[in-house]
Amino acid sequence: MRRSLLPIITTMAFALAPVDSAVAEDKPAPPSTKPPPPGCTAPEHRQFDFWLGDWTVREPSGKVVGENHLTSLHKGCVLYENWTGAGGFTGSSLNIYDAERRKWHQTWTDISGGLLRLDGELVDGKMVLAGASAPDAQGTITLQRITWTPLPDSRVRQHWEASYDAGKTWTTAFDGYYTKMK
Repeated sequence: MRRSLLPIITTMAFALAPVDSAVAEDKPAPPSTKPPPPGCTAPEHRQFDFWLGDWTVREPSGKVVGENHLTSLHKGCVLYENWTGAGGFTGSSLNIYDAERRKWHQTWTDISGGLLRLDGELVDGKMVLAGASAPDAQGTITLQRITWTPLPDSRVRQHWEASYDAGKTWTTAFDGYYTKMK
């Protein structure tokens, strides 16, 4: 029985064909030669800068409940939060001033798979962000409101409230006082 050489010749032709080295090595495309944008320099982008830094967080009683580290990223356009609770609970948020909507936005994620999206603005020197949770198993939507207040002694108070009745009443979910680490 005579075998065809076509499959062997075709395979050899593909093996010997030139290949684009960037594709073959899975390299990213070369960076743009355009200069980078100037960053977020408008005063609105600096409204939440009082929260930047490395913090020890305490309850009103003085008990330490965790540490929070906030850094500025992307030429001052983003505040990145990295929380570690005293019991090992961790979470992170990205915070950005959305110039198009003229609102601040926070997206929080954590070790439990939790997701919280908040929007708001600076009101009387306090950053106030609010949002609604996804409906729970019973279809209940919880409203969330967090207020960050810079205090005269250089601390920051974070007061987190929740409403289970469409905003008629609010319950404190967390009340923390941030003190800069030395």
